[in-house]
Amino acid sequence: MMKTRSRKGFSKRQRQQHVLILASGETIRHMTLRPWMAGAGLCLVVAGVVGYLGATSYLIMRDNLIGASMARQAHLQHDYEDRISALRAQVDRVTSRQLLDQQVVEEKLQTLLEKQMALSARSGKLGSLLDRAEESGLTPNEPLAPVMPDKSASVTPVGKGNALAALNRMLHTDPTDTQESDGPALGFMPARESGADRADRVFRNVTLSLKSIEQQQKSSIHALTAEASDKASTIEQVLTDNGIRIDKPEAGKDGMGGPLVDADPKLGIDTSLDGLDSALNRLDAARETAKDMPFSNPAATREITSPFGNRPDPLLGRLAMHTGIDFRATNGSPVKSAGAGTVITAGPTGGYGNMVEIDHGQGLSTRYGHMSKILVRPGEKIEVGQLIGLSGSTGRSTGPHLHYEIRKNGNPINPMSFLASGMTLKPFIQ
Repeated sequence: MMKTRSRKGFSKRQRQQHVLILASGETIRHMTLRPWMAGAGLCLVVAGVVGYLGATSYLIMRDNLIGASMARQAHLQHDYEDRISALRAQVDRVTSRQLLDQQVVEEKLQTLLEKQMALSARSGKLGSLLDRAEESGLTPNEPLAPVMPDKSASVTPVGKGNALAALNRMLHTDPTDTQESDGPALGFMPARESGADRADRVFRNVTLSLKSIEQQQKSSIHALTAEASDKASTIEQVLTDNGIRIDKPEAGKDGMGGPLVDADPKLGIDTSLDGLDSALNRLDAARETAKDMPFSNPAATREITSPFGNRPDPLLGRLAMHTGIDFRATNGSPVKSAGAGTVITAGPTGGYGNMVEIDHGQGLSTRYGHMSKILVRPGEKIEVGQLIGLSGSTGRSTGPHLHYEIRKNGNPINPMSFLASGMTLKPFIQ
């Protein structure tokens, strides 16, 4: 009996049901909780907890992922900004280099244009000096290089707008082609030459060429200057020995005055041109003075029969002063002026017979006596070598001849000194 009860009691405990009573005011509800429902509820609770924990973990991980992504994006942005800054700096450097290259090219072009303008301005003066030197019988040791640039080249100063274009025409290059080589030269391929380097090479060659031409011109000009100075010195010495004053050429015909400052040696060929001009002026002045003076022979190729000085008088036989020299000449032989001047006497004059006297300046005068015919009149301007009459035997004379005198301030001097000086001067004044 005991065992039977015990099994029944255990069976009742196992079948005991759980009832859930819900009371709300007067309303009472109850729900019987079966075991499967409890299991399902427990599963739902566990699933909710697991879902909550999973969602929480996801949110936490998502924040970390978003932070990492933002950090990567910020890093990439900084990298891009750095690259953009580097590219901008490179562009600025290239632009600055192009501007500097253009500025250097324009400066060099302006320098060349200034040299060209200086050559053009100098060419007129040098051309006239060379013509004068050639007329004076001066020749350089070697032909002078031309100073005029190509006529097609413009000598008008250019501005910034067309300076580079003008240079590029000279360099045969594109104005925008200032890009340098992308890298070092490899193998036998040369690196590309920048516009500035190309311009520098061209300008260096042109400058060297101009310097060579200028040096050649200076050498020839110095030789001409030395030759002109030597000839002028020779003529001046002869004139001085004969008591003739030389009128100095006007210094600086185009200048009016100013403070005296030493010459600038940096002016180079311009100073050489001024030196040649001065030497030619000096030579011209000496020549003009010598040409006017009585250094020519009035009866060339004629024999001198009676010298200057004391001699037996041909009529009286006693010693007398002969104030000139006599040339053997047949009746009617031409008599020419020994120098340029003005006729002051032309007609019968005492023992001179038909005489012509010419004033040559500086107190010098010449007399031509015993002529058969006079071809000039007083006051007439006479050139050296001009025919002034015909020889004869008028006046105090024993036969046809030419009596020739030179007087200094009215006093007779020996004409032989002037005739000898004339032979010395002949190669320098012709």
